[in-house]
Amino acid sequence: MPKETTSYKEWLGAKLSDPKRAARFLNTAQADSPAAFLKALRKVATAQVRPMVDIAETVGVSRESLYRMMSESGNPSHSNIKGIIEAMGFEFQIVPRKHAKDDPNKERGESG
Repeated sequence: MPKETTSYKEWLGAKLSDPKRAARFLNTAQADSPAAFLKALRKVATAQVRPMVDIAETVGVSRESLYRMMSESGNPSHSNIKGIIEAMGFEFQIVPRKHAKDDPNKERGESG
């Protein structure tokens, strides 16, 4: 009896429907490059239970514009990226780096 296989797209969609995995996926892509982040954002958005048209409406753009701005050549504004992330149920945050050597205040002799 042949083994049932799933396509990569189905497998990735199932994995990215978990919010914690999706957040790690987005953070890793963001650390790589802006193009990788936009591609990852699109993959996470398509894996969500919420249809893309609902995300687009929440952000205030058309579905076609949403796909264009999340493509590798897309150029979404900060407010659009923030809106997309929030529409998918995530938070947009800036956090301090974990390593003291990365702390710019340490290099100048300032303490926090």
